[in-house]
Amino acid sequence: MQPTMYRIGIRGRLTERLGSALEGMHLVAGATETVFTGEIRDQSQLYGLLDRVRDLGLELVSVQPQNAADPTTIHSRKDS
Repeated sequence: MQPTMYRIGIRGRLTERLGSALEGMHLVAGATETVFTGEIRDQSQLYGLLDRVRDLGLELVSVQPQNAADPTTIHSRKDS
């Protein structure tokens, strides 16, 4: 399985220190959302990263695989 680049959106502005808990990911903090980007090698690594987001009490906004064939592919969590 080839590694895939992912963009993971978190609600709020995170600091570099808190972002360092998501090792291997690059952090870009915006005014209302922080985006992490990085290469994920498999589903196990992705689920581990998402577990860490949950354990830190962060609100997950989106998970976007960056597919070279279709860079607009977006999979977002919808609030009920």
